[in-house]
Amino acid sequence: MSRQVFFYDQPERFVAGTVGQPGARAFYLQASARGRITSVLLEKTQVAALAERIEEVLDEALRRSGGDAAIPARAPVDLIDTAPLDLPLEQEFRVGTMALAWDSVDSCLVVEAQAVVEGEAEAEEDGAEQVFEDDENGPDMLRVRLSGAMARVFAKRALDLVAAGRKPCPFCNLPLDPEGHLCPRANGYRR
Repeated sequence: MSRQVFFYDQPERFVAGTVGQPGARAFYLQASARGRITSVLLEKTQVAALAERIEEVLDEALRRSGGDAAIPARAPVDLIDTAPLDLPLEQEFRVGTMALAWDSVDSCLVVEAQAVVEGEAEAEEDGAEQVFEDDENGPDMLRVRLSGAMARVFAKRALDLVAAGRKPCPFCNLPLDPEGHLCPRANGYRR
């Protein structure tokens, strides 16, 4: 079976979203353009890691350009997408590996999410690296190219989505971190 690459260059929409109630939510990445929708399933930790890394890559690209890159310092409020995932929600694959990079020539962020490959978990446990020499036979992939503004908006929504499943601190109303929360308003109160 040959590899499927779902490619979106400046999609109309690229979001992280969930299905289900907190504690039992399924997380998805979804890209859409011109009536075509691609949805891939991933873990909550993958969503958080992707959003945090996007912020880091954008900040670094902005710093390296001396502030000349078309990257806003913060997500433009008027572009923030709070709509639910588009339906029908048909999962193309479960995400295993993700990668991203700033393309300074085209001034865009490239996000790639590859499908989990059978044996990937065993290879990781053995310390072996999965290498796909022939792209045609590699895992299915979602590849999205985003403007700096759209990437900032994606990261903000994704981080808000991950935090939404956590109970708020009774003192500061920030989401409680499962690894502990040092409250800034309660003089070091740790929950």
